[in-house]
Amino acid sequence: MYLNKFNFFKRLKNKMEGISIKNDLYENRILIAQALVMRNKDNVFKSINEAEFKVFSQWGEDGIIQYLINKLPIANKIFIEFGVEDYLESNTRFLLENNNWSGLILDGSIRHIEKIKNSALYWKYDLLARNVFITKGNIDGIIDEYIENSGFNKEIGVLSIDVDGNDYHVWKAIKSIDPVIVICEYNSLFGNKYKLTVPYDDAFVRSSKHYSNLYFGASIGAICQLAKAKGYEYIGCTNAGNDAFFVKKDYAERYIKELITTPHETFFRAKSRESRDVKGNLTYVRRVEDKVKIIEGMDVIDLEINKKVKINTLLLGGLEQ
Repeated sequence: MYLNKFNFFKRLKNKMEGISIKNDLYENRILIAQALVMRNKDNVFKSINEAEFKVFSQWGEDGIIQYLINKLPIANKIFIEFGVEDYLESNTRFLLENNNWSGLILDGSIRHIEKIKNSALYWKYDLLARNVFITKGNIDGIIDEYIENSGFNKEIGVLSIDVDGNDYHVWKAIKSIDPVIVICEYNSLFGNKYKLTVPYDDAFVRSSKHYSNLYFGASIGAICQLAKAKGYEYIGCTNAGNDAFFVKKDYAERYIKELITTPHETFFRAKSRESRDVKGNLTYVRRVEDKVKIIEGMDVIDLEINKKVKINTLLLGGLEQ
């Protein structure tokens, strides 16, 4: 009996110590990030990459976002992000916790959304989480309903798009809001020479569209072309080569003119090795040429000619960037 009690309290003590260490690490991470925010606040960077740091974002997006919101006079502290999974890794969570912004997050998994709703985060902050599979046909209505019901101005602070597929088409369909900052994922395998996007498919799922997990999204040139048409300036992308950043033209020219660039001047390729075989196992393919070879027979839309073409007709001979 004594031994059982001893073991119980020993396990409890170890568990509490583990929780304490985890909480300390979390708090230390927040404190370090807040110190970086203060350090960067008065700097004038020539590249957004100088501002990068990670708290909850996948790569350096948290630092870039903090730098931008301290440079731009954003009246409506509202964000919208989709493709958040369980929100443990996202572009807007640090905005929520550190800056007390309000926001809407969307994900196609009911399990992920329920996990978010059952977390302390959901009652501590003004956050709305919805389970929805996003299409170009439903996204604008969902956003419009949120803005109208919340009484917010359509000029929100941040829109973050990461749906691993129809990103170009979804942003093109959004007309109900006018964000100051837009973050959109791009596929660096498509390079920066051509303006390419995967053809629109209502049911696009990255992992099932092509087994390799490499076929999705749009080139940075395609995203930049769309952004320009919507009245945005391109100010760079993450050093990891995954997310492109845009700011409304009048804000960019007035407050951060030094950051305005082009995809030919500022472009990074992702070095992540997330390719998979037909059984779903990671294959860790490293070379860009080898990755492109895997998806060479897939279709993309060349926006310069507005026609569907095979990847191998463009990219295998044009990988200098």
